[in-house]
Amino acid sequence: MIEFRNVSKQYQGSVRALSDVSLSIGKGEFVFIVGPSGAGKSTLLRMVYRAETPTAGDVFVDGRNVAALHHTQIPYLRRNIGVVFQDFKLLPRKTVFENVAFALEVTGARPSDTRRRVTAVLDLVDLRARAKAYPNELSGGEQQRTCLARAMVNSPRILLADEPTGNLDPETGSTLMQALHDISLLGTTVVVATHAHSIVDTFRTRVVRVEKGFLVRDDALGTYWGPRGFNPLHDGMGDQ
Repeated sequence: MIEFRNVSKQYQGSVRALSDVSLSIGKGEFVFIVGPSGAGKSTLLRMVYRAETPTAGDVFVDGRNVAALHHTQIPYLRRNIGVVFQDFKLLPRKTVFENVAFALEVTGARPSDTRRRVTAVLDLVDLRARAKAYPNELSGGEQQRTCLARAMVNSPRILLADEPTGNLDPETGSTLMQALHDISLLGTTVVVATHAHSIVDTFRTRVVRVEKGFLVRDDALGTYWGPRGFNPLHDGMGDQ
């Protein structure tokens, strides 16, 4: 579903975000991407939906080399990819229903279809009662669940979440992560970049660790720090 082949990314000023990363993620997998701040996690996610392109190597999504896509093809790629941002990116003058519906309207969906699908996804994230509320009337958890609903409403084949629990209390964050995990059980590929140690350790699913742009660990049933009791205080690699 997602494949990185010897991918490197270097920004101006010789800042190297990724170095020779090779990674394959299959359909319906649930994968945590972990590592210190600035390790390259967000860059890795952004390459999947073509917000960034590699300096070297190739990124394939559903068999297509995304860096080689013509700019007119990028919207079609993104229709199959849902993204949950840490900073929500909700439209302040639209209600919860309208924010979620907007993701369908830009694709030309019929109004009747939009109403049905938005209502269903708001039920899934337990926000139907808040459908007419505006973002500034929502709690942090409700805003994040609105983002999740917006990312899910197109029934994407891939869902990416960049630090989705960063602004949430532990209980709300755990609930949101469980919702993401449940989505993967329905066949959606879910990739989550996170610093939430306890959540990663609870799920014991695939964990990919990135440090200074290098992929340093890929465990099928991993924990945040790995199978050998890695201690960041001793090794000097603690998350910032």
